Amino acid sequence: MMAPAATALGFELRVLAEGPDVSAVSAVAQAPLGDYKDLEALREFAQGVDVLTFDHEHVPGEHLRELLASGVNVQPGPDALIHAQDKLVMRAAIDRLDLPNPAWAEVATVEDLVAFGDKTGWPVVLKTPRGGYDGKGVRIVSSPAEAAQTQDWFDVMSPLLAEAKVEFSRELSALVARTPDGEARAWPVVHTIQVDGVCDEVIAPALHIPIEVAAAAEEAALRIAHELEVTGVMAVELFETPGVGYGFLINELAMRPHNTGHWTQDGCVTSQFEQHLRAVLNLPLGATDLLGPIVVMKNFLGGANQDLFSAFPAALAAEPGAKVHCYGKSVRPGRKIGHVNLVGQSPDEVDDVRRRAGMVAGIIRDGRATAATGQDAQVHQQNSEETP
Repeated sequence: MMAPAATALGFELRVLAEGPDVSAVSAVAQAPLGDYKDLEALREFAQGVDVLTFDHEHVPGEHLRELLASGVNVQPGPDALIHAQDKLVMRAAIDRLDLPNPAWAEVATVEDLVAFGDKTGWPVVLKTPRGGYDGKGVRIVSSPAEAAQTQDWFDVMSPLLAEAKVEFSRELSALVARTPDGEARAWPVVHTIQVDGVCDEVIAPALHIPIEVAAAAEEAALRIAHELEVTGVMAVELFETPGVGYGFLINELAMRPHNTGHWTQDGCVTSQFEQHLRAVLNLPLGATDLLGPIVVMKNFLGGANQDLFSAFPAALAAEPGAKVHCYGKSVRPGRKIGHVNLVGQSPDEVDDVRRRAGMVAGIIRDGRATAATGQDAQVHQQNSEETP
């Protein structure tokens, strides 16, 4: 999704692809195959590029340091990226910046987990510090007896992260971008709706949020970006907690274009994808003004319809204002394969905009018209139970 922005600006974008069938291969002219965990493959790929950046956080930090030492321009750098790679490092940094964290602890054993739960109250949330996303690597532990059943996780990875389970009203996301020279811009704080730990919908801007809470969330995200010397786009995922602390607690960080920012493609002057390119190349950042008073992004996951394009006539006819973004991925149940953006004319129309975006996504997912309302998503209980 960065390719159209690169083309418009006249930049050549290259992608290190993990296989010939990944969707990025069809989007760029040069997509050599290689393993991002292989330092020599990274060295070869980085030859001749102006900047090396990421669409996920899993490239080993030690490899990035080797690349930096050899003169490669890596953005964001490993000292910043580690805060998105390791949740224990991230939690410690948020504490150090005196920003609102849930209660948390590094736990190396089942006994440590029980002690944390007894201190903070049950249930607690157990997370793998590295590798988790979309609810994976997250486990709700409701009692000391359940804690005793987590030994398999400690056998795989130790220490783990334990967090107090947060009571929240909704989830929010504060998206910002920063250049190496320190210019930074924020998009409006948005409301994100999760289903089974996966982002389902985004409403931009978040409606009925107190002005001071929205301002504090933007300020916190910008401060994190500056203090950690983040470059490119960063998403700060938040729990809204009315009456507690700043009115929010920080959940996680992502240092890359993020699913909660996909609405910016069609709902904002500068998309997160163009902004990321501008930022990592140290170019002036673009305006982040909305193109309408309300924007809805609706994901669609793999479902009954294997031939997505067969549903396009019905989907596009159902809502001519909808912008469909299909990722070119093979269809598997529960896999993110695309999203729909729709701009509304008034915040008062948000329910109708959600219904219309949900209808288009449902037609593509199921291959037929559905009764999707865009409002039937059940907000998850902070995290779903998954294996590490």
